[in-house]
Order: sequence, then structure tokens, then C-alpha cells
Amino acid sequence: MSEGFSIMVDTSRCTGCRGCQIACKQWNELPATQTKNVGSYQNPQDLSAVTWKLVRFDDGKNEKGQPYWYFFTDQCRHCLSPGCMSASENGEIKQDEKTGAVLFTPKTRDLNFKATLEGCPYNIPRQDPKTKQLFKCTMCFDRITNNEIPACVKTCPVSAMVFGPRDKIVEMAKKRAEELKKTYPKAAALNADDVRVIYVVKDDPKKYYEFAAGK
Repeated sequence: MSEGFSIMVDTSRCTGCRGCQIACKQWNELPATQTKNVGSYQNPQDLSAVTWKLVRFDDGKNEKGQPYWYFFTDQCRHCLSPGCMSASENGEIKQDEKTGAVLFTPKTRDLNFKATLEGCPYNIPRQDPKTKQLFKCTMCFDRITNNEIPACVKTCPVSAMVFGPRDKIVEMAKKRAEELKKTYPKAAALNADDVRVIYVVKDDPKKYYEFAAGK
């Protein structure tokens, strides 16, 4: 399915404000998560059944000894051919034909969580420890089917995220990557032909997050 919608996430513009992370919580009425200072800007430390979008943070020094810091707004990629669906045999996971959004239903409580997670190259699905139901980003399905853009995209103050028809977003992401390559040779639009949430990075994807470009 190559039609529907996509989101471009330009990490070179992200300031790590975490507005998108909060917007996701607010719109989906997800409870707060108890956090603690572990010496990193990143909090909470991982996705969960109640945290569907997370600004990951990494810092260090490049080959020239210069410091760098990268923000990566991790979420479900809404793959064109979702690996997570390989574990679904009875409609527990669905892909909306019009939008392309990959949706987890309450029936996911009956799925083998380990198999579902292993099917996702981006390490996204999470399980509620009590109900056993699986959760992840919905691409704000209730919003995009009512002519509204995803909450995370709407709240971004620096327009690091752009939502729209897939063909236009793919073209935009690839063009942005080419622009960045003039200064950052390793710049790329990650897996642009396979996913709906396309990250534009300016360096090695693994410097952002282990699963930024997939397993």
C-alpha cells in the first residue's frame, strides 16, 4: 500500500523540546510516567504501553573531537508491509486501507508479545503488564480521519515534522536529505520507500538510536 499519508521527521531541525511527546500523551489521554534522573536528557527511558512517542537523546564526540547531540522522536513507523502483522492471524492488528495507519486492536492481548515485537524491525510494540494488550502510536487515526493532522506534528514549534499525502512527503524527505548531504555526507531519509514515518538524519542512524533504521 503506497498511498495514504506519511510523516517526515527532520531530526536536523528538532530541538528536543519534547512538545510532541507531551502532545501524544495529552491527545491520547495517556497517564504520566514516573521518572527519575539517570544522568540523561531522555525521560522516560523507553517506550511503554502508556508512552507511544519518546524523544531519545544521544551525545558524544565525532572523529574530529567535536561534541554532538542528537534528538530522535521515536514512534511506530506505520510500515507499508508491517512486520508486526506476521503474528496476527485473526485481525488483532489491522492496516487502514485509506490512510495506511497500522492499528492495534484490543484483541492484541491474545497475541504472542515476543513474536510481535520480534516482527518489528524498529522495536516499537509494548505490552500492558496487567491487561496484556499491546500498544503503540496510532498516527492519531481519530484525527487524520477527521481532516486534522497528528497532534505531535501540530505541536512542533520548529516544523521538524510534516504530515501529508505519502507521495509528497517521500519527495520532501528525499529532497531534504540531499540538501543536508552538502554539509553532512552521511545524511539520509531512512527507509523512505518502506515506512510512512520517515526520519531524515544527518549522520549514522545508530548514533541516534540502535533501531533508528531498523534491525
